[in-house]
Amino acid sequence: MDVFSGSLVQSNSFIKLQSSPSSFPAPMLLGNKGERLTRNNPYSCSCKRKTRAHSSPNLHSPSETTFEVTGVKSDFSSKEINWPSPTDDIPFWKKDFPPWDMSPLVSVNLDHHDPNPMHIIHVTAEMAPIAKVGGLGDVVTGLARACLTRGHNVDIMLPLYECIPKHQINKLIRITSYESYHDGKWVATDAYRGVVSGIPVIFLEPSNHFFKGSYVYGGSYNELEAYLFFSRACLEWMQVTGTQPDIIHVHEWQAGALPLLYWDMYHHLSVKKPRIVLTIHNLEHYGECSKEQLSRCGLDGPIYATVDKALDDRTIGHNPERLSLLKGGIVYSNAVVTVSPTYLKETLCSGWLASTLIRHRDKYYGILNGIDTVMWNPSSDIFLPAMFDAQKTDGKKTCKRYVQTGLGLPSDKVPLVVCITRLVAQKGLHLIHHAIKRVEQLGGQMIVLGKAPDVRVESEFEGLAKLHNQGPSIRIMLIYSEELSHMLYAAADMVLVPSLYEPCGLAQMIAMRYGTIPIVRKTGGLADTVFDMDDQANIDKANGFVFDGIDEGSLNWALDRAFSHYTQKPEEWNDITRKVMQIDNSWHNTAGKYVDVYNSGLLYMIRMGVSPPQPTHSY
Repeated sequence: MDVFSGSLVQSNSFIKLQSSPSSFPAPMLLGNKGERLTRNNPYSCSCKRKTRAHSSPNLHSPSETTFEVTGVKSDFSSKEINWPSPTDDIPFWKKDFPPWDMSPLVSVNLDHHDPNPMHIIHVTAEMAPIAKVGGLGDVVTGLARACLTRGHNVDIMLPLYECIPKHQINKLIRITSYESYHDGKWVATDAYRGVVSGIPVIFLEPSNHFFKGSYVYGGSYNELEAYLFFSRACLEWMQVTGTQPDIIHVHEWQAGALPLLYWDMYHHLSVKKPRIVLTIHNLEHYGECSKEQLSRCGLDGPIYATVDKALDDRTIGHNPERLSLLKGGIVYSNAVVTVSPTYLKETLCSGWLASTLIRHRDKYYGILNGIDTVMWNPSSDIFLPAMFDAQKTDGKKTCKRYVQTGLGLPSDKVPLVVCITRLVAQKGLHLIHHAIKRVEQLGGQMIVLGKAPDVRVESEFEGLAKLHNQGPSIRIMLIYSEELSHMLYAAADMVLVPSLYEPCGLAQMIAMRYGTIPIVRKTGGLADTVFDMDDQANIDKANGFVFDGIDEGSLNWALDRAFSHYTQKPEEWNDITRKVMQIDNSWHNTAGKYVDVYNSGLLYMIRMGVSPPQPTHSY
């Protein structure tokens, strides 16, 4: 086979005091002969690796759990490589890989132990690797792991999606059975505890139809109402079990109702201690909600339909007016963080939420994301045919040849460019399309890996795949594959990230970790992490190629310079490859800035609508 405040307490009828009890269609991969092969959906819970369930350390309660990322001694000794072929029955990225148990790599690092350990609970719709759709899942896992290494007690609360591969959860056990309110009923709910990648996770499984289906998103249930239920169920679990974390850290619109529920309901009951931090990963997703839908979680929806609370400003004067869960989360959280300093500035200057963010700018922080350097590590990555690091880079050449051979590309010493992305408008689709042509003109090779949720975009790229995938230089892989993404980052000479806007972006940082030089558009977090090789003012920081415009000429300028450096200055290229591999884009420093926010007196001073006058913070 060929493969290529409202401070009102809500109505008592919605409050239940309890004591502690003891479809998307199948996606397609377009092959180099145009055939369609069913593969994983980009919204599936995991990459469905062919791994075995593995052992785990004994489970502890949050107050007993200690973790740390420790160094991994790598052995780069040569091993026999089974070189793949595009005619293999099983594609090389779908073959068996050894189990990847990161638990032993995580324990408390006493050298970086924070003096005041906190209990932090993340409430999120995604977590890598078991429920990952995009960067949100990577960020939650990386930040949680980094705070664990600093001595904090950390839990992640996640829906127990039906599609989660349970063999990837260590020692999954039911810990609580309780009820949580939704739409006039109390829904029986089970809470489970397990460990994923060394991180304690609390999974919530309601007895109704929420979170059922083959993928994280796109089930047959109403997603908005499911996440409204989840937000309340998290707080209800804390009340039922007497759990009083220091910080509840909520992510994106899916958990945007939790701050409202906390301050206007549960804080008046028994959950008194926590303060709320909201991270905005992408302001493009607002969590539009009707007053009636919000009321189904037990809040009085109409009281939030004001400009100073959760009213969607774009719908003022419409019939009906709408609410935004993300806006409500901004207003009701003690601190709000977005994922890069530049994106913070951009969000204060444009978009309908800018006025809300300006009103709350005293509690608004810009903290650059990090990457999980345990999960993304070329010296220990189980998906690579050969491992390498900045001192011994020969394995990178092997990875390049391996990918070229497996995809039917000539093993030539020409630049290999990869673009690993969701194929959505934000990512600069017209520039990706143009880059395919330009790279071919320049005599290079290019691999695009991604899925498009829009069928029109998918159809367009299917046409490009049919045109190019039988040729000698371009491969367009319309699939989601965690395994293949690791291989491509390791194999590539350059990674293209031409986003029209990018809150932070992880691809450029992951690529550098694997010695791959980024070519990026100057926006958001890309502007904070990539500095142009030809910018004499930042020569010490130089680590890639940057362009400003959204036109093809601007992209050409960056691609042409990158190819020129690669072909005409090979020694300098090798030096920059080693240099970028040593840049510290880990979560260690970033987590410290989050801890500063958690510890800030701001969290204990802010009440709804009363904020101390402080400047906007950027890190």
